[in-house]
Amino acid sequence: MSPAAEVLALLEERGATLAVAESLTGGLVAAELTGVPGASRSFRGSVTAYATDVKASLLGVEPGLLRGRGAVDPDVAEQMARGVRSALSANYGIATTGVAGPDPQDGKPVGTVYVAVAGPRGSAVVSPVVAGDRAAIRRGTVEAALALLCETLRAEPSISAIRGSGARNSGGTSDVCSPE
Repeated sequence: MSPAAEVLALLEERGATLAVAESLTGGLVAAELTGVPGASRSFRGSVTAYATDVKASLLGVEPGLLRGRGAVDPDVAEQMARGVRSALSANYGIATTGVAGPDPQDGKPVGTVYVAVAGPRGSAVVSPVVAGDRAAIRRGTVEAALALLCETLRAEPSISAIRGSGARNSGGTSDVCSPE
C-alpha cells in the first residue's frame, strides 16, 4: 500500500478528514492523495500558498511572523497546518514550507524544510533531512509529510473517541508508515 493510500485508510478508519497547505511542494501532496481512488471520503481539499502573503491572507499565518522570520520557519509551518485545518473544516491539517532551490530563501539554505501536522490533540513540526536537486527535495518533502501524518494518525484514537473522552492518548503503535 502506498503511503498516501495508508494515510487515507487511517483517516477513514478513524472517521477523520484532512486538509493540506503547501508551499514548496506546490500541490504534490494533494496530488499524491487524490491519486488514490476514494480519497474524497476523507480529503477535504488543499491550498497552495506559494506566495508569502497568501500564507497570511488564506491560512491566517501571523504577518509579523512572516516579516520577522520569513516563510521558511517551523512556526509558519505550524500556523499553516492549523489554518488550513480551520479554513477547510477538517480534523487534521498538514503543511509544507521550505527551500527547494536552486537559491537560498530568507537566509535559509536549499534543503531547509518544515512539515507540520495539526489535529484535535495539538500539533507537531518536523524538519526532515532532504537533499538533492529541486525535484528530489520536493519529492522528499511529500514523503516526509505523508509519514508524519501516518505516524500521527497511528498514535491517535478515532475522532469519535477523542470527542467522547477527556482522557489523553496513551500511545499507539510506533510503526513507521510503510514506504511505497
